[in-house]
Amino acid sequence: MKSYKIIVLEGDQTGQELLEESLRVLAPEVTRLPLEFERFDLSLENRRKTKNQVVSDSAKAMRKTGLGLKAATITPEAGKDVGSPNAILRKELEAEVILRVGRRIPGIRPVGGVHSPIAVVRMAVDGAYNAKEWKETVGDDEVAYRTVKISRRTSKAVAEFAFQYAEKVGAKVFGGPKYTVSHIYESMFKEEMDAAAARHKNVRYEPQLIDATLALLLGSNGESMVIPAMNRDGDLLSDMVLKMFGTIAASESLVLSYDPDTLKVDTVMAEAPHGTAPSLEGKNVANPMAMIMAGASLLTYIDDEAAQRASRAIKESAFEAIMDGIRTSDIGGHSTTTEFTDSVINRTKNKLEVWESLT
Repeated sequence: MKSYKIIVLEGDQTGQELLEESLRVLAPEVTRLPLEFERFDLSLENRRKTKNQVVSDSAKAMRKTGLGLKAATITPEAGKDVGSPNAILRKELEAEVILRVGRRIPGIRPVGGVHSPIAVVRMAVDGAYNAKEWKETVGDDEVAYRTVKISRRTSKAVAEFAFQYAEKVGAKVFGGPKYTVSHIYESMFKEEMDAAAARHKNVRYEPQLIDATLALLLGSNGESMVIPAMNRDGDLLSDMVLKMFGTIAASESLVLSYDPDTLKVDTVMAEAPHGTAPSLEGKNVANPMAMIMAGASLLTYIDDEAAQRASRAIKESAFEAIMDGIRTSDIGGHSTTTEFTDSVINRTKNKLEVWESLT
């Protein structure tokens, strides 16, 4: 039987603790999948020790297998330190797309009229991040400048993925950049959204400026949406969308490398959208759901029906556990981290057992 190797990127504090919870759920005896795990230690200590070589090595391994699962890591504030591993990974993976999906959590009241899933598909590179910045004295004032860029390739990848994802889940593509005040820079992204809409005529398309998008989300009619966004817009928007559904700790984040020739994903790194939460380290109270959902979503990129079943079983089990009152404190419960994971594991095993008996 063919086995599938997942590159595991270890992290810091609760990031590492929650990664281990996710791996317990992905264990072959739970998922019934021939999964192998190759670990890389991306803790701050080891990144400093190896001068970020371990980050580069893990990226190369992911390019070979196409699958990675990353724990939250510490990014030091000092400019001369090792910097952000996420920035290095995205560069070396040539990642262009980040996907985050807000979903209604059983028993948790969402904000406004939000009912159906909202997926934010954002640029993983360029824009305001890593832009060149400087200051100049102009007369008796000081002026700050920055030079930002986006590329046609990244714009096309984000737009195309947004329409492909919307087609897959039966959603509407909604929103877009502020192209009316940025006739060259942001309009490039709008051009690629329009081009993707022409390629996917069966997908509903409602372009909106980013400010209108934010306002209209709170008056949503409950329709499932996919929102393509530029890097910084998407960063802000995705955190807001996840919190609208109750907590940022209940959904996965996927970093995707996109083949410009085939218009298909060739590498995916799944992670939680939240940080390392040092105040919760060692207390067994952090919510493992985002990392569990990250692992489950990673399975959907394995071309195997058994992997698709396992992914569905894990996701359903996580939401059913919440529905049955097994919740960590951030969503109004009293369960520990391990108690929630144990419930997901037991439910997943039972589902796969039942489904197998019905086939």
